[in-house]
Amino acid sequence: MRPTIPLILEPEELVALKSQPDILIVDLSAEPGYMESHIEAAVHIHPAELVSGVQPATGKLPGIDRLETLFSRIGYHPGQHIVACDDEGGGWAGRFIWTLDVIGHQHMSYLNGGMHAWTALHLPTTAEVPRISPTTANITINTHVIATKAEVLASLDNPDTVIWDARAPDEYAGTRKTARRSGHIPGAVNLEWTRAMDLSRQLRIRTDIVELLASVGISCDKKIITHCQTHHRSGFTYLIGKSLGLDIRAYDGSWSEWGNDPDTPIETG
Repeated sequence: MRPTIPLILEPEELVALKSQPDILIVDLSAEPGYMESHIEAAVHIHPAELVSGVQPATGKLPGIDRLETLFSRIGYHPGQHIVACDDEGGGWAGRFIWTLDVIGHQHMSYLNGGMHAWTALHLPTTAEVPRISPTTANITINTHVIATKAEVLASLDNPDTVIWDARAPDEYAGTRKTARRSGHIPGAVNLEWTRAMDLSRQLRIRTDIVELLASVGISCDKKIITHCQTHHRSGFTYLIGKSLGLDIRAYDGSWSEWGNDPDTPIETG
């Protein structure tokens, strides 16, 4: 039986694990950075492979056929323990963790701080791209971690649900326009995704994250729905909620769907 591997994995812990069978490291860094330097045997996923790209809600989950193509390409099988990392503090890695939850994968970790933390410790990297033996992935969708627009609408008057807007304060306030309509979902709380990172510790998750979330009303006794513009930044906030055992879902339509719908309610300020 494989020993329990934590969801939030420190670089030193990954060093001891990465040569074990059925450990798959997935790097979601920008492609030029990956091609120059990555963890040995890490396979690359381009963030565009994780989203539908269909306007207006470009960040929605791709169709099953595209997901099966992606997971087949990286040599996926359900028994693997997958470790996700990126070069930006957890947005795309978190989005991939959410995608793994969507397909019902059981064993996963996030490299805390990603490549920033790895390289700060002068741990080994390579430019060699690994050879991958493709598999045939059969994907099913588990909707329990997905919040639809209709479900967000139904939650607006529910005091037991908190909507976590991970966008920047000016997007939330409506002073910066990123869709046909600007503002935020009524009642949503704003905690920008980067505020959950510790800039002094190579973008690792803050050690006081529980207190920070509690300061805006996000706690274990609430149901949480998180979003941003395209469910990229909220990939990280979903990951944080998952790591804390929160009852959290992601609204993958995010503001690109909500703000481009003329009929959804909006608040500003």
